[in-house]
Amino acid sequence: MKKESKEVSLKSMRWKLWLLGTFKIPMVGFIRPRLLELNDDSTKIRIRLKRRTKNHLGSMYFAALAAGADLAAGLHAFYYASKSSKRMFFAFKGVKGEFLMRAESHVTFVSNQGSLIKKTVQSALLSGERVNQEIEVLAVDESGNEVAKFQMMVSIKFK
Repeated sequence: MKKESKEVSLKSMRWKLWLLGTFKIPMVGFIRPRLLELNDDSTKIRIRLKRRTKNHLGSMYFAALAAGADLAAGLHAFYYASKSSKRMFFAFKGVKGEFLMRAESHVTFVSNQGSLIKKTVQSALLSGERVNQEIEVLAVDESGNEVAKFQMMVSIKFK
């Protein structure tokens, strides 16, 4: 009997994030995000406020915030796709961002919609069609204040 899914460790996903930033998406490698947590329910990624991620006001640059939201939503899809033997084609179809306050410290991006992403991945696997799903990502500073909210439209297809 064939095992349907394989385990995906935090260590292996950190390695995949490093590979992604090194070879596929240089912007990700440039900002050096840190994968703090990745499990069936949630994803947490931290981007440090430093020279590479600051804007002229001393707060986190818009592109760094957008990249953090991208990773928090996207890595969860890769987490579930890694459990399948089929190849996933993944893209963001849209993004809505609401910036609540300036991010003047390190920022943690949190997505607690693992079950929704799992259903989307399973739906795409079963149908063979492209499936779109809106995922919410919160950006929180070191003091626990929400600095931004993102709605990421994830688009997934398997071949």
